[in-house]
Amino acid sequence: MDLFDIEEASKASDSFVHESSVKRIKELENLILKYQDSYYNGESEISDAEFDRLWDELKSLDSANPILHKVGADSGNFQKASHVMPMGSQEKAASPEEFLAWCVKHQYGEYLVEYKLDGASLELQYNHGKLLRAVTRGDGSTGDVITENAVKMQGVISVLKNPDGKIEDFTGGIRGEVIMTHFVHETLFKDKANCRNAANGLMKRKDGEGSENLTLITYDVWATEGNQPFGDEEGKLDWLKKCGFNAVPLKICNSPQEVIDYRSAVMEKRKSLDYDIDGLVVKERTVNHEDASRDRPEHQIAFKFSLEEAVSVLRKVEWNEAGATYTPVAVFDPVDLNGTTVKRASLSNTNTIKSLNLKIGSHVVVVKRGEIIPKIESVVQEENCELTEIEFPVKCLCCGSELVDEGTRLYCPNKNCRKRILHQLLKWVDVAGIRDLGETLVTSLFNKGILNSISDIYTLDVQTLTPFFLNEESINLDKKSLGAAKVLASVESHRNLTLAKFIAGFDIEGIGETVVEKLVESGFNTLEKIFSAKEEEIAGVYGFAKIMARTFTRGISDCKDEMESLVSKGIIHLEEEKEGTLSGKSFCFTGELLTMKRSEAQELVKSKGGTVKSSVVKGLSYLVTNDTSSGSSKNKKAAQLGIPVISEKEFTALLEK
Repeated sequence: MDLFDIEEASKASDSFVHESSVKRIKELENLILKYQDSYYNGESEISDAEFDRLWDELKSLDSANPILHKVGADSGNFQKASHVMPMGSQEKAASPEEFLAWCVKHQYGEYLVEYKLDGASLELQYNHGKLLRAVTRGDGSTGDVITENAVKMQGVISVLKNPDGKIEDFTGGIRGEVIMTHFVHETLFKDKANCRNAANGLMKRKDGEGSENLTLITYDVWATEGNQPFGDEEGKLDWLKKCGFNAVPLKICNSPQEVIDYRSAVMEKRKSLDYDIDGLVVKERTVNHEDASRDRPEHQIAFKFSLEEAVSVLRKVEWNEAGATYTPVAVFDPVDLNGTTVKRASLSNTNTIKSLNLKIGSHVVVVKRGEIIPKIESVVQEENCELTEIEFPVKCLCCGSELVDEGTRLYCPNKNCRKRILHQLLKWVDVAGIRDLGETLVTSLFNKGILNSISDIYTLDVQTLTPFFLNEESINLDKKSLGAAKVLASVESHRNLTLAKFIAGFDIEGIGETVVEKLVESGFNTLEKIFSAKEEEIAGVYGFAKIMARTFTRGISDCKDEMESLVSKGIIHLEEEKEGTLSGKSFCFTGELLTMKRSEAQELVKSKGGTVKSSVVKGLSYLVTNDTSSGSSKNKKAAQLGIPVISEKEFTALLEK
């Protein structure tokens, strides 16, 4: 391909990415407008977390999109009125990492933290202490006047009076959230999907019926005449309580980490609250009315709870044995994460347990973000909890050797440990694709002392295998074993392996085929180069680090003799890297494929010279999914990096070129 061909191809690629981006932006605009309409008119169709994903994806693709700078609108069933205080949307953080990133730009001596109420916003407008009107959120500047319904609600005050009983001379707006308590929902409105939907629907009924079952909790004030009746955000809530309003609870934190710890504690106790909350609102102490008047204030943030987070109690730690390695697994009280009940999570290694200061009985934050498997992210500090230390295994349960605890790995160092050898045999069979040599047969051959190394697999013959398929009577009658012949044929047909498969088959801790492919791509593309590579050279390869490099070089050293023997004797033939129509292209797959298994698609890519990635990274050629418009983490990241997202049909078309 000459220079001009390359330029044309680049332009075509850029055009494809641009067209995909424009198409997705339009889809997101339509979805957001649709779900805003259903939300503001009483029957939301998706959860807040799902809506936030759509909003965040649109923001990443088109931060100046006008839809991001306005909120939904109410129906046309009521008289309209303007707000005293703008009622826009807040910036959001859905994880501690996002919150800390916000804190870098907003460093306060104190962080004032309030519950983020999960209800329907309402502004009460007063004239010299008397309620003039009640206005819904509407489009952020104008809403529906529902005064007759509001005065029936618990917590709405028609005439403001101070503790002495005198009318409070206040003219301005008071903002709060209309909520339905869990008790009312369970008792009277179980037919509604949730408390928020029920509250939103009742407060806008033309006949006002049911509004007496709603409650207003307040959190904001602004006077349009005279001085403000408070000095700071804390004083604002004190004034509301003095006037008799229900005010949102306040917590004053001295650092971002204290806010994160408080969020974890609230996540645990929110099930016991009388009403729904979906996060926290974090502000500075100073009342910043200019900032609050923006369509999306910058000096406060909604630190939301996620459907992918929950708090539970650690009950025990089990130790999974895989080959030589012992991996801790946390067992905790079941929690719901994004619609899935979870009660177990990997703790990776002993360093994780120590760094978290984890103990039996600890209250823990469990997360399952995107497509990541569940893990324990942090420990919630609780007083008066009965805690006991976690016991680490000290001896191999198979051979009795003293286990080695390197922090990143707890393992049996005995290369001749039978459990370790069996695990390696099974790994080799799986990676090499010798399907007819199943786990049961491998285990039986191992227990009989027939298989003690990978090399032994290639010494199997019909006479050795027949007793595992035929009984003694059949053998004495000289019957032929079709099963034994099938196994041998399968072994013989899998003597040609790529370098990546060959090394991955030796079961070095954490070193799979994809990992070795990174080494091959970086120039370590022969067995000799792998053998001579130094630890620091391996550590310099993308995707590796010092610990993995050390594990890899140690593993290669342990297996070097058998590797050399298999290749030098011609037992295994190492294939050269294939050139094909997909050479130089990389693919990542997500979601279910319809015409083939994911593993089959990955093999097709490799057979045509392409590479497969397990995650969306810079430089990826294509993300393949049948749900190209979803807000999944992989789709979102692909959009941010400008990576084309293609369907299975488009992927198949590429294969056929």
